[in-house]
Amino acid sequence: MAANYDYDEAPATYDDANRQELGYDPNFVPDSVKSFVVHLYRHIREKNVYEIHQMYEISFQTLSDRLFKDTPWPSVDAVAHYVDNDQVFCLLYREMWFRHLYARLSPTLKQRIDSWDNYCSLFQVVLHRVVNMQLPNQWLWDMVDEFVYQFQSFCQYRAKMKNKTEQEIALLRQFDQAWNVYGVLNYLQAFVEKSNIIQILEQEKEGLEQFTATDGYDYSGGSNVLKVLGYFSMVGLLRVHCLLGDYQTGLKCLLPIDISQQGVYTSVIGSHITTIYHYGFASLMMRRYVKAIREFNKMLLYIYKTKQYHQKSPQYEQILKKNEQMYALLAICLSLCPQTKLVEETVNSQLREKYGEKMARMQRYDDEAFAIYDELFSYACPKFITPSAPSFEEPLVNYNQ
Repeated sequence: MAANYDYDEAPATYDDANRQELGYDPNFVPDSVKSFVVHLYRHIREKNVYEIHQMYEISFQTLSDRLFKDTPWPSVDAVAHYVDNDQVFCLLYREMWFRHLYARLSPTLKQRIDSWDNYCSLFQVVLHRVVNMQLPNQWLWDMVDEFVYQFQSFCQYRAKMKNKTEQEIALLRQFDQAWNVYGVLNYLQAFVEKSNIIQILEQEKEGLEQFTATDGYDYSGGSNVLKVLGYFSMVGLLRVHCLLGDYQTGLKCLLPIDISQQGVYTSVIGSHITTIYHYGFASLMMRRYVKAIREFNKMLLYIYKTKQYHQKSPQYEQILKKNEQMYALLAICLSLCPQTKLVEETVNSQLREKYGEKMARMQRYDDEAFAIYDELFSYACPKFITPSAPSFEEPLVNYNQ
């Protein structure tokens, strides 16, 4: 297991301590990071999914907590020669580098644009070259999830025009293709089409394919990267369309995945929750209350039973937040369409505890009731975006919805 590697428990050296006093040097690579990239590169080349997963999930977090709490990781140029300057590995490293930056610091506009360029380069490789890798589902899901998150984050950043400097506005004009809504949708759609994932899932129903049974992994020595990215991109498309307010298209994108069954989307907790949250939200917005209630109920029961296993996971806070939001959405659904039989006792008692009093007031249909609907909806809905750029000529105001 990865936990035995020296970089997990290695004591901070004099160099490490010194460096933290002197501030961030992008070209300084601590020994533990050197060891990390060398091992990770080797495991990727050997297609050792188990070890890649351990390093990606555990070692990367451990090193981030210990050495890079509030600074970025070493630059890709500083680590490239330890991994034979391998182009694909360097793109993957930068993908993690930017994700860590977004999670711990606030990216500059230039970094947001650089991250977009890195995704474009990485996705072009996966779409147009023969990729001879197997990566863990967790990492492939995180790629799609982060890609959509950074798009959403960019749209919100760009819409807040009030405090932008002239330099930032000049950059926004210059790189107007970065995080363009059509570019984002096209990449996700390209993964769905190029991977043939819809046909693969169809054939699986007829017993001709083994995609779900193997969790998307390819045990015959091939690569799972394009297929699994195609699969998760359907969830990514649902999420983007929800952010844009196009619920019908969003649900249509998810149709090939049968959410009444276990699937690859349930193999990663983040993907499972994102899928059901957005499916339930889109169903609610289209007044398909029974569908929404059914799915929220199943998901909330699942989280209730399994959340203790995820306490150490980097996704834990996100799991708890989505859990709370889904209870609020369930309260809205049940107030609009009472369905006593559809909700499990465990979920029902949690719901009564959280929203019992508010739900009673929501039944009245007076101004107070509308205010509560408004409050719960604002708390639980996705953070919608305006996909088009604001006018740079107008007086600078904030366009966020």
